[in-house]
Order: sequence, then structure tokens, then C-alpha cells
Amino acid sequence: MPAGAMMETVYRGRVFSVEVGRRRFPNGRDHEVAIVRHPPSVVLIPIEDDGRVMLIRQYRVSVDRELWELPAGSLDPGESAEAAAARECEEEIGLAPGKIERLRALFPAPGFCDEELIFFRLSDLRAPDAGSSARPDEDEDIRPQPFAVAEAKAMVARGDIVDLKTAYALTLL
Repeated sequence: MPAGAMMETVYRGRVFSVEVGRRRFPNGRDHEVAIVRHPPSVVLIPIEDDGRVMLIRQYRVSVDRELWELPAGSLDPGESAEAAAARECEEEIGLAPGKIERLRALFPAPGFCDEELIFFRLSDLRAPDAGSSARPDEDEDIRPQPFAVAEAKAMVARGDIVDLKTAYALTLL
């Protein structure tokens, strides 16, 4: 913990925790802070053999609506980002990637959260191995659908895609 840090975890949930307290900033001053601690997450750009990108439709309780998104999910403890990308691909769209290409990583909300999003392009999609146990999480109702890249980008421009990580990731294509 950095010098001058006096933090307390006030909430610990399944996905994230929240710490509050005082932290010493580089200028030497102490400030009250609240930090959401979240494991790194992967954002997948699954590309089918014909060049279409696979989006998912799912209900998000925080905004009380269904959204078009790219598949994504958090790393499990001890899991590599590449392994998480492969697992999430199988869980959310039911396909296994033959090729996994790491593109870049970003912090989506560094003003209060330490989550890092790691973006991957996945290709050579195929049926998972017969012994695969990958399934969507119990609280997920996911419906995958392929779109031409131009149509997915048009969905962002029209406001049909309002998820920021998805809108950004589509600029990488």
C-alpha cells in the first residue's frame, strides 16, 4: 500500500469491492478517496470467417434494458487474459477461438475504479471441444448475433449501441 494510505474495505461483493479512506497524493497532500476494486476484464471482438463481428444482446439490470454489446468478462483469480478471452468466448457465444490477438488495454474509469479492460480480436471460431463445460453465468441471458462490421459501426452512430467498451472496440476494426 502506498505511503500515507489508510484504506478500509466497506463493501465486498461477487464482482468488485469498495475501499474508502485517505490517500497521500504525489504532491504530499492527503485526500479522502473511494476506490472500486475490480479484477481486470477482457473485451472480445469475435470475427467470423466471413468477416462479420459477433455481438450479444443481453439485459443489464443497472440500466434496466437490453443492450447490444461485445462479449466480455472478468478474469478469474490466477487466470491469464488470453485464457479468460477463450473462456468468455465459449461461455457467451458458444464458439472457441482458434486465434487470439491481444490489441490493447485501457482503464475505462480511472477516476474511481482500477479495472483494466484488455481488448482481443478472436478469429478462426469453431465449435468447442466436446468436453467443454463453458456456459453463460447463471445471471446472464445472452443471445449472440453476427453483424457486418459496417452495420455494427452504424449501430453505434445511430445510438443502437450505447455500451462504451463496445463502441470503442469497434473503432479497432
